[in-house]
Amino acid sequence: MNLGKERRRYPRYTLEPMYTPVAVRPLDHDTFDIEGHAYDISAGGMRFELDRAVKPGTTVAIQISLPSMQREDVGPGRSVFVFANIVWIDDEDEPGPVRTAAVFTHFARAGDRDRLLRHVVTGQYRLAA
Repeated sequence: MNLGKERRRYPRYTLEPMYTPVAVRPLDHDTFDIEGHAYDISAGGMRFELDRAVKPGTTVAIQISLPSMQREDVGPGRSVFVFANIVWIDDEDEPGPVRTAAVFTHFARAGDRDRLLRHVVTGQYRLAA
């Protein structure tokens, strides 16, 4: 067992949940109707909470609105959009938000990956444990 060896493929950054809204849309839905907040994020995935559970294995589209986006990166059409697979949920039987994790499969638009990385590596966010 290699204690201390990093198993993650990408560095993960801690976000401020109340300031990092996400909206989720299972691919069989027409709208981003499940809302929540992100806890941490990397180029390969994200841990977040949602107002209601999405079953692990579900492929979803996610809209991520980062609080550090520069003035030119906000407004309609300027959020980061990714497609992802839900990999786990926690506390689905408890009242309140459901902790969730997703692995990104691909970014929806050209430039979304670069926009995400540009904002999380600014030094404003600390590396997640």
